[in-house]
Amino acid sequence: MTVRIIGFAVLVACLAAFPSFFGNYPVKLLQEILIWGIFAMSLDLLMGYAGMISFVHSAFFGIGGYVAALALKQWPGLLAALVLPALAAALGALVIGFFSIRVSGVYFIMLTLAFSQMFYAYAFQVAWLGAEDGIFGVPRTSLLGVDLARAGNFHAFLLVVAALAALALWRVVRSPFGHVLRGIHENEARMEAVGYPVDRYKLLALVIAGTIAGVAGSLLTQLNGSISPDAFLWTTSGEALLMVIIGGTGTLGGSVLGAAAFILLQSLVSTYTERWMLILGLTFILFVLFAPGGIIGALRGVAGRGERRPAARAER
Repeated sequence: MTVRIIGFAVLVACLAAFPSFFGNYPVKLLQEILIWGIFAMSLDLLMGYAGMISFVHSAFFGIGGYVAALALKQWPGLLAALVLPALAAALGALVIGFFSIRVSGVYFIMLTLAFSQMFYAYAFQVAWLGAEDGIFGVPRTSLLGVDLARAGNFHAFLLVVAALAALALWRVVRSPFGHVLRGIHENEARMEAVGYPVDRYKLLALVIAGTIAGVAGSLLTQLNGSISPDAFLWTTSGEALLMVIIGGTGTLGGSVLGAAAFILLQSLVSTYTERWMLILGLTFILFVLFAPGGIIGALRGVAGRGERRPAARAER
């Protein structure tokens, strides 16, 4: 436990010092990785721990982004930057989850996909949300006298929020609540038979994940200074799902690694060809075929083989 805490602190320190050694573009990529890592971790809480494959996650992401865009233009501050987007996304998750958890399996997937498309269609058409153009010119706020419009200050703010989100989710998955979610994933009928209110646990997991997703949407809006209806598209959830699978489901750190791999590969390949989605698709297929446990699973496999070899030599 102590080693993990020290390792996490060292990682945060390295990420904090990153802008001192690299230019604007690498820093922007790192910030996107942090934001999408938060989003992917929130989806992994549902997918990897509770066994709920949700395509409505993009709705929570979009709600957070749009609420932040509207609020920051009126009342710049912590309330508009984080609190209101998180509360709005939590409320959306509560309402959507109330209906969605009544079904499971492919029906749950299709229902969440339908909710996501409904939000996209609404945001695409209404003028007060900017219609198909979305909302532009979103300002960054000031916190405790610190101007987040400055690149270095915003990087520190983003890193603090990402670290707190990771710690919060880590605490959730290691709590008794997280153990119940694992039980629901493995055998929902058995957990219900022994007396656990499965629907309540699933709804609470959806609300927690939706809240974190809303924070991620708010951060991306502040990073780019804009938000568009594409945030609501089911493909946004699909990208996060790919990140989780590439990194390794049921591992919060793997979700961040998957986000890093996805964004870096997208950035690299898109500079050479417009068909970068084809390359990403082939990469995903290779991961599914040869590394079903994702990056984390592959690393654990290599570490396991390394431990077995010395043991085998000792036996000889």
